[in-house]
Amino acid sequence: MSGAAGNNFEKYSMTTKKIMIFTLLTFLFTTSCEEVKKQGTEEIVKQQIDIEHEKEAILETLNNETKAAFQRDYEAWSEKWVHDSNITKIYIDFPESIFSESVGWNEISQFVKAFIDDHPEPEPIPKLLDKIDVRLYGEGAWVTYEQQDSLRGRKRETRLMEKVNGEWKIAGMQTTIYGFQTNETE
Repeated sequence: MSGAAGNNFEKYSMTTKKIMIFTLLTFLFTTSCEEVKKQGTEEIVKQQIDIEHEKEAILETLNNETKAAFQRDYEAWSEKWVHDSNITKIYIDFPESIFSESVGWNEISQFVKAFIDDHPEPEPIPKLLDKIDVRLYGEGAWVTYEQQDSLRGRKRETRLMEKVNGEWKIAGMQTTIYGFQTNETE
């Protein structure tokens, strides 16, 4: 083609080529973004599954520690704790006006040994936990829950957990006992 018609065809062809290249690049970019988005969604789902797994493992540790304490099994109880000088155990019992704080594994261990010596008879195990709130922080977790103790009434607990050699252990504990609900109208 020659002349004006040839120039128009070349312009038309160049414009068409640019549009086709732009469309192709847009398609490739969109497809790539969708794949990244899909992978991100899969990671979130995987992370949620891992959180549920960790929550179950923490729940198992807490229930086993409770069973051991109420059965007065010191060895099984101590296996569920971090043996470190920085851990803490705080116990507040409002109905009995009791407060105790122990810092470090040696002090906590001695407190529990003395309690078992003074109260050797096993107690009824409270209903084991099936619901806890967990916030994971890598190899650590902040756990809160409420529980009904058959001997002491309602209690709220907070546990600081650490993963040691792949196993969740207690690194801090605060127990607050509120007692049994009384009806104000009685």
